[in-house]
Amino acid sequence: MSNSFMDEALAEARSAGERGEVPIGAVLVVDGAIVGRGGNRTRERNDVTAHAEIEAIRAASALLGRERLTGADLYVTLEPCAMCAAAISFARIRRLYYGAEDPKGGGVDHGGRFYGQPTCHHAPEVYSGIREGEAAEILRQFFRERREDD
Repeated sequence: MSNSFMDEALAEARSAGERGEVPIGAVLVVDGAIVGRGGNRTRERNDVTAHAEIEAIRAASALLGRERLTGADLYVTLEPCAMCAAAISFARIRRLYYGAEDPKGGGVDHGGRFYGQPTCHHAPEVYSGIREGEAAEILRQFFRERREDD
């Protein structure tokens, strides 16, 4: 696992926050190269599916010309929600590395635990807590600033 890939995901999260989006970022890596990146764009696109993970998967699929991303590793700053966990499964992503846990909205190690369901056809290897403090602080700061603006 390379910290430089999580650096890139954290940079995507910061960019999302600067756009007024919830600051979550993701990068998708194949053979040591970033092939997709994304930050939340739900407000910008008026699209509830425009989460960082799905944006990165869409970019990688477009670049590689395929829907299945076997052999790919996804680095994301927050535990994926159930929707994103399903997309990761359907894309056949090999490994998932995430930063901060999401006890309220997570779908990997919290909530519905998508990969543990008998209906899940593919579960990636999951590694959590990667740069967790930094990822969580980006989110805390974003929401702190929002409360101060109210």
